[in-house]
Amino acid sequence: MWRQPKAVWAVAFASVVAFMGIGLVDPILKPIADNLDASPSQVSLLFTSYMVVMGVSMLITGAIASRIGAKKTLLLGLVIIIIGAGLAGMSSTVTEIVGWRAVWGLGNALFVATALATIVTAARGSVGQAVILYEAALGLGIAVGPLVGGVLGSISWRGPFFGVSALMAVAVVVTALLLPSTPPAPKTTSVLDPIRALRHRGLFGVSMTALLYNFGFFTLLAFTPFPLDMDAHQIGLIFFGWGLALAFTSVVAAPRLQRRFGTLPTLLVNLLLMSATLAVMAVATDHKAVLAGCVVVAGLFIGVNNTLVTETVMKAAPVERGVASAAYSFVRFGGAALAPWLAGFLGERFNMHLPFWVGAAAVLLGAIVLAASRSHLAGIDDPEDPLEELEEQAEAITVGNDS
Repeated sequence: MWRQPKAVWAVAFASVVAFMGIGLVDPILKPIADNLDASPSQVSLLFTSYMVVMGVSMLITGAIASRIGAKKTLLLGLVIIIIGAGLAGMSSTVTEIVGWRAVWGLGNALFVATALATIVTAARGSVGQAVILYEAALGLGIAVGPLVGGVLGSISWRGPFFGVSALMAVAVVVTALLLPSTPPAPKTTSVLDPIRALRHRGLFGVSMTALLYNFGFFTLLAFTPFPLDMDAHQIGLIFFGWGLALAFTSVVAAPRLQRRFGTLPTLLVNLLLMSATLAVMAVATDHKAVLAGCVVVAGLFIGVNNTLVTETVMKAAPVERGVASAAYSFVRFGGAALAPWLAGFLGERFNMHLPFWVGAAAVLLGAIVLAASRSHLAGIDDPEDPLEELEEQAEAITVGNDS
């Protein structure tokens, strides 16, 4: 699995940097609120604007990539992120930051959907191994992001934004140099293709499960810094532990659990445990040590979920993988975008416990939706067709599958 072409490693490195941008901002949510005199719900719009634009933009990623090629799409996404992050760091109001985070979301949409499809297509080995490689990059980026954000955020809340711009500039250079040019697809993709793909009951069920699970995930990510009430460096260390747990289970635990128990049973138990963790956070919101411990424990479940849900999506629908990825990401990011703002609003209007209860209920509902979709995912653990794998390897030549 680890002997991959240069093209795969180039995209994986850029993915690490891209996903650092998620956790990099987390330690500075409270400092931004304090410095700019904003409420938790206002600051949480940094996540909501980012996710709304990212989710809706997923509908156009396939259409753009099929017309200009994967490499140009990846580079375009990275450049947009550099602009959005840099200008967010230069902002003087929460409204300006929220707006530039939306631009950042557009760039991330172009990059993320194309990166996943590129790695799955170009990597040697099975779809499952390619997804593990992608999730390893995701986990590493998410783990390191809060640590870097905490260090830079302890200097100034603007630091993490400028840090993202600098790291993305490195990713642009690496991608431009190591990823071979990719021609446009022989058949262009329509903006409506991801919507049509959701007619497949298996893909729709998994996407709705991901939406509900992400509702709980982003409640934890965007709201927990407020009841923790710690400085940026301390928040960064806690979420660094969360990211390490996520990376470990993404790469090590998820494949082993999948082989032993099967994909759907593992996901169902994992979702129930994630829901229970959020419920514990709801009960013990006033106890910082319990909250911090639950954040790290939640990382274990999030890692398993990310790997297995992503792999399931890649196998669930009889459509091109780029289309499946765009459809899935549109539903999970666009739908879950309300979670950060709602968590902040509920915490302000009612109490600090309620957002975690709502997150726990959403994840529990996700488990119910997945269970109801099992009949449409019956063959998800079947071995891949060797002929199909050979066809994919041949297709990979067009995206630079060189030694």
